[in-house]
Amino acid sequence: MQSKRKLPLYSIRIEEKNVKALNKDVSSDRPVPANLSISNSRIDKMKIMISYRGAHIRKLPKKSYQCTYVKPDMFSGEKEFHLNAEYIDHSFIRNKLSFHFFQMIGCLAPEANHILLEINDEFQGIYLRLESVDRYFLKQKGLPDGAIYYAENDDANFSLISPIDNDVKDSFDSGYSRKYGTKEDDEKLKQFIYKINTVPQAQFGKEIIKHVNVDKYLRWLAGVVCTQNFDGFIHNYALYYPRETGLFELIPWDYDATWGRDIHGRMLAYDYIPIEGYNTLTARILDVPAFRKQYKMLMRKILNHQFTLEQLMPVINMMYDQLRPYVDQDPYKGKYSGRFEKERHVISQYIKQRNRYLKQHLSELD
Repeated sequence: MQSKRKLPLYSIRIEEKNVKALNKDVSSDRPVPANLSISNSRIDKMKIMISYRGAHIRKLPKKSYQCTYVKPDMFSGEKEFHLNAEYIDHSFIRNKLSFHFFQMIGCLAPEANHILLEINDEFQGIYLRLESVDRYFLKQKGLPDGAIYYAENDDANFSLISPIDNDVKDSFDSGYSRKYGTKEDDEKLKQFIYKINTVPQAQFGKEIIKHVNVDKYLRWLAGVVCTQNFDGFIHNYALYYPRETGLFELIPWDYDATWGRDIHGRMLAYDYIPIEGYNTLTARILDVPAFRKQYKMLMRKILNHQFTLEQLMPVINMMYDQLRPYVDQDPYKGKYSGRFEKERHVISQYIKQRNRYLKQHLSELD
């Protein structure tokens, strides 16, 4: 990552009738056709399908988008990508910093890069371009083929009980949508959820290693706990099921409510989430002494070597240097541009305080 590199400009052109179709129902996922040009791209103009994306963020003034290539049908090894407005995050970097951190500690995470966006010649400001977690994601990273599921709502809590209505779920795979895979993979997911909730604790340690990559899970757990993504325990992730191992792994997603802020952009206390985290699978794994010891050793290493100001501030500063020339130009952030620099202090103080808090609570993992 080079701080002096100019951000690429994505220019999208949508016919007026299709703009009206998008805005008629912002909650709809139905895409409309558009043309895309990318500065310094070898292709002058590409045909894409574009739609709004996200849940509550669709109601915000600055919209986020999902884009799918039509002609060419793929570009740079991708079929689709996401453009996140990062409207509530006045630093613009919390998502990108989170995924960088997850990669630092040995977790799978999508690539994220800042771009500039204009639609029908109107400048929209800074956006975060996110890699889609799909079969092309697996190919790009040289990973074994396997199924991918999105945790689409709070039912993806690894329990048989729905937190939505506190009743038994209709299906073991409730809360998930299959992005890629087969019906046979669906059965593996259902079996996974069933085993989490029914295997006696005395046999749990030996049984769960047949269904989930425990080392990868603990790394993911440490990442969620360090960044304090409250929704990350039952939402904001994808499940990857590589068939050659038969062991599920978790991939983080939507991490803008992190590093000291909640989903509304409000300050989140550095001690809000306990070191043990949440959700049924986490509780059951950490109830196995060997796994609990493993998590403690892993967390101590991360707190000493990765989740530190020494490691993270150079990354944060480079991101800030790259974005600073464009912040005042963002039509949706102009009046808040002063918040940009202040957020760097919020993030750095959060890292310092959260690191100290977690070190003080390592003994709880004994």
